[in-house]
Amino acid sequence: MDEPADVRVGRGQRLIEACREDLDLYAVSELEERLEILASERARVQAQIEKKLSGRAAADALFSPRAN
Repeated sequence: MDEPADVRVGRGQRLIEACREDLDLYAVSELEERLEILASERARVQAQIEKKLSGRAAADALFSPRAN
């Protein structure tokens, strides 16, 4: 008999689950580590936003009508 297929996790689902975790179960050191990870992730997301905005601005400049 075939093994069941892995359930595909939706985009962002793990982040949502992490945000709902009971933080009372963590020690202070674990919470501090979690904050470091979140700060790193925030910087990564911000860099991606800036990259996308830069790409969009370049495309707009290339394809927008030129002023006479």
